[in-house]
Amino acid sequence: MKPLLVSFVMILIALPLSAQDTLRVSLQDFINTGIERSGQLSYEHGQVDLAENRAGEARTARVLPTVELNTSHGLVPGVVSNTDLPAGQYYLDPNLENDWENWAIFTRAEMTAVQPVFTWGAINKAIRAAELGAEAARNEFLAKQQGFELQLYELYYSYLLALEISRILEDAESTIGQVENRIETMREEEDPDLEEKDVFQFEIYRSEFRIQQMEVRQSVDRIQRIWNYIMDGNEEDVYLPEHDFLDPVAFDVEPFDYYQAHAMENRPELKGVEAGIEAYEYSIEAIRARNLPSLFLGLSANFANTPNRPRQTNPFIINNTNYMSAAVGFGIRQNLNFSSMRNRIERERIEYNRVRDLRGALSDEIMLELSEVYMEAVVAEAQVTQTDEALKTTRNWVRHEQLNYDYGFGNVEDLIDSIRKELELRVTLKQSIFEMNTKVASLFQSSGIPLTQLSVN
Repeated sequence: MKPLLVSFVMILIALPLSAQDTLRVSLQDFINTGIERSGQLSYEHGQVDLAENRAGEARTARVLPTVELNTSHGLVPGVVSNTDLPAGQYYLDPNLENDWENWAIFTRAEMTAVQPVFTWGAINKAIRAAELGAEAARNEFLAKQQGFELQLYELYYSYLLALEISRILEDAESTIGQVENRIETMREEEDPDLEEKDVFQFEIYRSEFRIQQMEVRQSVDRIQRIWNYIMDGNEEDVYLPEHDFLDPVAFDVEPFDYYQAHAMENRPELKGVEAGIEAYEYSIEAIRARNLPSLFLGLSANFANTPNRPRQTNPFIINNTNYMSAAVGFGIRQNLNFSSMRNRIERERIEYNRVRDLRGALSDEIMLELSEVYMEAVVAEAQVTQTDEALKTTRNWVRHEQLNYDYGFGNVEDLIDSIRKELELRVTLKQSIFEMNTKVASLFQSSGIPLTQLSVN
């Protein structure tokens, strides 16, 4: 009897009070709420945001990846000439002087831009590598999210298990009360069939039962806080599962090869690794392309203005404080640091080999995990069937002992044994259903099958 309820660490029973609101929550709503409010998942999603940001940054390299604007400002004196030269020809006056009594604000702006024209595909390959890196990050996050969904799934069914256990304990309390009343009656009537050892055994059983009730209540208090935190509730709200009873999920076991094929095709970890391998392939090709000469279009514009200094009209003469110019042309760019480029390619190749080896290691890990959860799911299904059959037999035994006891043919020890066994099997059956539901969910998760495809019989 002792080990019946000690495993209920993740059990929650909502005890409805008249002043509280009772809210029914479906499994999917519970999972969605848990995911939305998970600080851990929000933190992990930051890696996805960073990867997508890098992909966006790589895409900007297509059009004007380099655009710069520089400005300068200050105070500059004017100029004065003692000749009759027009202002646009002051450069011909060898005695031109600064006019220290005439000051003005000097403003200069310089803008340069570079547009790649032909890079041997380096830009497109770098963009594709960044996009695949973002895809790998999304799949890695999806794998963590699915693991969290499984935890929420187990917590939801723990709630249902607790409700079932609560009802079983209530029934057992009623039966224990009937036996206790019967013993008191036999004592008052000084029935010779009542033996002291039967009374002692009953009192021991009743004490153990009270201890188990206390264990459940303490577990209830702890897990109720967890549920309330997940649902972001307050003391006035009581959350209950959508349904009151814990029923087994619909599960028709398929051959192991079926789940293995699903896992190798749909597990996000494998998809992420495949995207990572392809990303490094594109990255290596992009680096190699950068070793080749690239053709680019250059643009520049320069402007300077100082009101007290005239612009010179001779195209070979530039007044650095008052001018305007623009230029456009093609050029060739070649990185001559070949040693550095070779080292970078080698580093990318090492990373590529590591990710490729990870794919093999991950496939082995998934295979072992899938074999384990497949066995556990099949055994759990069989345990539910066999426990249900044993419970039917035990109920017949209890009825038989009750009838014998009522007619004076039985004894308290046999009746207590039958009641104890029935209670154990009722609890074991609900535990077995809980184990089956969670093991099947683990099998689906390990196979890359969405938990939404699970339905209750």
